[in-house]
Amino acid sequence: MIRSLRAAGYWIFLALTGLVAASWAPAESKSDWQAPPDVKNMKNPVPANDAALAAGKALFADKCAKCHGDDGEGKGMEAEMYAVSPADFTDSHLMSEMTDGELFWKITEGRRPMPSFKKQFTDEQRWQLVNYTRTFAKPPAPPTPPAKRPPRKK
Repeated sequence: MIRSLRAAGYWIFLALTGLVAASWAPAESKSDWQAPPDVKNMKNPVPANDAALAAGKALFADKCAKCHGDDGEGKGMEAEMYAVSPADFTDSHLMSEMTDGELFWKITEGRRPMPSFKKQFTDEQRWQLVNYTRTFAKPPAPPTPPAKRPPRKK
């Protein structure tokens, strides 16, 4: 009797674990976290000046660095706790494909495990974060011109 109760408990545990895992699966897909089309064209009203960048840096250090890392590479001290890797803001390709409006929307809405910052930060603070996250991605270096060959001697 005890053995059959243990076996039933084991199967119930496995079923519940499967349900929890299935409920998280959609949140883990990077391709489905797309900002609505009208959001993509939103322009950042906050200039990326020294004051805005300093404010964004302070917000990032307080709320974002634990997952995204101090240098924005997505390797913060809590990053490994989650099945979804935090975005790597140093990836110039990734950052060049995302508009300011998309970044603002993602910071505002969040997606598990990233929280929504709609109620924690003002619109201006979220735009400051957009400006600051852009500082991590360095533009790719221009291609090196081919070396000039010395003239051929005849």
